[in-house]
Amino acid sequence: MGIPADCGSRRRGRGLGDRRYALLLIAPAALVLVALVGWPLLKLVVDSLYTGSAFDAGGRSFAGFDNYRDVFTDAAVRAAGLRTVVYTVVVVVAELTLGLTVALLFYALGPRSQILRTAFLYPLMIAPLVAGLLWRFMLIDNFGIVNELLTRIGVLDNPGEIAWLSNPHLALFSVAIPDVWLTTSFMTLMIFAGLQSIPPELLESARLDGAQGLRMLRSIILPLVRPVIAVALIIRGVDAARAFDVILIQTGGGPQSASETLSLHIYKTMVTYSEPGSAAAMSTVFMAVMMAVALIAVMTIWRPGRGS
Repeated sequence: MGIPADCGSRRRGRGLGDRRYALLLIAPAALVLVALVGWPLLKLVVDSLYTGSAFDAGGRSFAGFDNYRDVFTDAAVRAAGLRTVVYTVVVVVAELTLGLTVALLFYALGPRSQILRTAFLYPLMIAPLVAGLLWRFMLIDNFGIVNELLTRIGVLDNPGEIAWLSNPHLALFSVAIPDVWLTTSFMTLMIFAGLQSIPPELLESARLDGAQGLRMLRSIILPLVRPVIAVALIIRGVDAARAFDVILIQTGGGPQSASETLSLHIYKTMVTYSEPGSAAAMSTVFMAVMMAVALIAVMTIWRPGRGS
């Protein structure tokens, strides 16, 4: 059933142009977004300007930008930020490498990979807290399944030789394993969807021109799926940087704060040390940095509006 031809004229007759009519339609959703996102963000910024807690006997007092000064001068915050960067890079690079490899394999197999694709998505259905607890039992010293298997195949002399979660030099990388295991399938799914959108005629023409193997991947496939990879990297980068529960359940940020990322440090500042102002200031800075990184990633990797 078609839209009456005089509908647009009636709307314009009432003084509503297309732009104003569109704004009127999105106004309810915008109001909900402001209520659910805008107000908490504003409250976060306001709280970052105070010290103390409303539940303290003396209440809280206005501190201005002192909390922000402490954020940039506190060695513990800088160390947690550095660990967050290392954790994010390790997780995202591992997921991109594995995801791209598996997506290319699925693409090469075609319809024969349907069952494999379904099975590969199972980790996405597991909650991060459950996955962290599962891998904690698998990597625990002396009794973990991983060390037991490595001992039986002759890689290790005894199950306690590698302390995955209690060695300060290994803990940060060990707690990243569940995150990689959980969401590599997401990266694979995103890249595989991008590969599916490539016209087969284009790949066939490239093969006729002599493009094969790595040259085909570097010159044809990767430039065409760059927007998809950019979106996947931004989503996973932000998600990995704010990793909390999967690390908390494994090590709680230990040993010796070796796996304490910025999210855990903010949590401890708020809950353990009862400093909501400092925690709010760290959260505000963290949010601003993540928005800047996401913007830079969009403009450099995706490069919207530019030719490949």
